[in-house]
Amino acid sequence: MDLTLFLQQLINGISLGSIYALIALGYTMVYGVLRFINFAHGDIYMLGAFFGFALAPLLAQLFPAGAGIYGAVAILLTAMALCAGMGIIIEKLAYRPLRDRPRLTVLITAIGVSLFIQNMTQYFVGAEPKGFPELIPIQAIDGLGKLTVLTSQATIIGVTLILLFLLRFIVMKTKLGMAMRALSLNPTACSLMGVNNGRVISFTFALGSALAAAAGILVAFDSPSIDPMMGNTPGIKAFVAAVLGGIGNIPGAALGGLILGITETMVVGYINPNLRDAIAFAILIVILLCRPSGLLGKVEREKV
Repeated sequence: MDLTLFLQQLINGISLGSIYALIALGYTMVYGVLRFINFAHGDIYMLGAFFGFALAPLLAQLFPAGAGIYGAVAILLTAMALCAGMGIIIEKLAYRPLRDRPRLTVLITAIGVSLFIQNMTQYFVGAEPKGFPELIPIQAIDGLGKLTVLTSQATIIGVTLILLFLLRFIVMKTKLGMAMRALSLNPTACSLMGVNNGRVISFTFALGSALAAAAGILVAFDSPSIDPMMGNTPGIKAFVAAVLGGIGNIPGAALGGLILGITETMVVGYINPNLRDAIAFAILIVILLCRPSGLLGKVEREKV
């Protein structure tokens, strides 16, 4: 085996897995507090990219010489804030009224929300792909020998690490993070202790949506085009990553995303590129058959 080729595929896989991890975190956090899968989450990822696309011309006016790193950071943070607001609105309008309904009702609603977001985006911006402006020059980083690491890949990995550390700080060191962890264990006890469950749930949606938006912007930096359907496949694969790591487990979602990204890249590089999508669903079937709770998840028994 060519070591250089293996390392190249590994770097590509970590970059791809970082995107899956950011999206999967939203799935797993929402499941942790509400015990349902928000299948509209992949479309928030798409909205993040389009928010960045809409903001780019404004930054071009503010930075006549080129947006550069400051413009890219401004777009990233603004898109995350806008998608966080979208997550709160979706939770309050679509999911909160159904909180006491059967899970199947909420699941069908989530699919409806996903289709609504896709079609409304097509209505406003059109169905054809849009060229995302090059805010960060995409070029190979010097000094790595035969390895080719693009600036966009390094940005994806670096920003993902920063966001993961920030997420861990929020969940482990803040009052809202402690409330999220408590709510995932016992919502009734949280309410009896004076925790505003609705506020915590809205915060969870906002946090997950912001991470998905970050993934959308990072992909847009690296990709030549974006389109209203771009969230379908990454959203489903991120769900697979969340199940692989253990749905409801935050470190598990990050681990599952990295494993899925690396596995997919290795399959493309060493077996057959046509199997890149099939491998995700093969992993899903295997994990459900062999370890339904995921790699880091715990078995939960439900009373009948």
